[in-house]
Amino acid sequence: MALDQYYLLGRSGLRVSRLALGTMNFGTGGFHAAYGKTEDEARPIFRKYLDEGGNFVDTADFYTAGESETILGRLIAEAKVRDRVVLTTKFTNSVDPGDPNAGGNGRKHMIRALEASLRRLGTDHVDLFLLHTWDRLTPVEEVVRTLDDLVRAGKIRYAGLSDVPAWYAARAQSIAESNSLSPMINLQLPYSLVQRQIETEHVPMGQELGLGVTAWSPLAGGFLTGKYRDGGSGRFSDPAAQTWTDHDWQLLKPLEEVAGKLGVTMAQVAINWVATQPGIASAIVGASSAAQLETTMAALEFEIPAELRAVLDEASALPPASVYRMFTAQYQNWIVTPDTKVGDKPAGYAPAVRNW
Repeated sequence: MALDQYYLLGRSGLRVSRLALGTMNFGTGGFHAAYGKTEDEARPIFRKYLDEGGNFVDTADFYTAGESETILGRLIAEAKVRDRVVLTTKFTNSVDPGDPNAGGNGRKHMIRALEASLRRLGTDHVDLFLLHTWDRLTPVEEVVRTLDDLVRAGKIRYAGLSDVPAWYAARAQSIAESNSLSPMINLQLPYSLVQRQIETEHVPMGQELGLGVTAWSPLAGGFLTGKYRDGGSGRFSDPAAQTWTDHDWQLLKPLEEVAGKLGVTMAQVAINWVATQPGIASAIVGASSAAQLETTMAALEFEIPAELRAVLDEASALPPASVYRMFTAQYQNWIVTPDTKVGDKPAGYAPAVRNW
């Protein structure tokens, strides 16, 4: 597995790298200013990603108050790679607190947000346009119809969702399918060894309905590098910002042991694990330098043996709760015939969606 080996995103013909380049730190404005990079600092990171064959680039109108898109647009134009990259941006966050229609997922804001993103990015279209966060207000029908209109207008090539409930994504996809509208092909969600909750519903839903999952924060904000255990600094070094449980801290020991046996870093193991999980199309990684990105990309250069993956799986597993206990193999074996194994399919069964 390498960065220049490409995989189809969801139920589509769009080919993307197994690691996507996150550009949340491109720019020095807004919420992410403390860790932002100037254009000159971002350039070698972007060029290194391209040089290794990467083609999947992620940003949002909210990142560094729009600077991320502006810098990224200039870097793409400078490298003359607009047609090569799969350019992804997102919308939802308010751009004017005094205007109730300047945020959220309604048609008025979605169109305005895209037009503003296109200006900053210096392009006439984006390859993948994502709803950034569920706003709990806008009818899903309005979102799906507007995304379809933007595809038909040629301003976006594909549509997707980020940080939404599984039921919402399933309803959106079902509306698109039943009305011959442009389908969602991507679902962007947080996922890591210490944050596996999306395995309960989101991942199987994506596999069934054709949404390839891209995982953000595969290192859990840097926690899985082990640096906070050793007193390192970063976004989560402030005790007030830490939400790690005893279970999370205990996971670091087997992660370190697996890394030691493979002769790689804890971060590389954590990223490799995410990128090779069932239903995961790509893992989004960021970097503070080209050298750090090179180390991160090396996470694709090895395989985690089955016995060591089992160690990580067991150490990071979340016990099913509530109704989800009824969907475990143990419970299901109580309700099927003795000679039927959980997972058996009827004769002639063919899955509707390929597991990318």
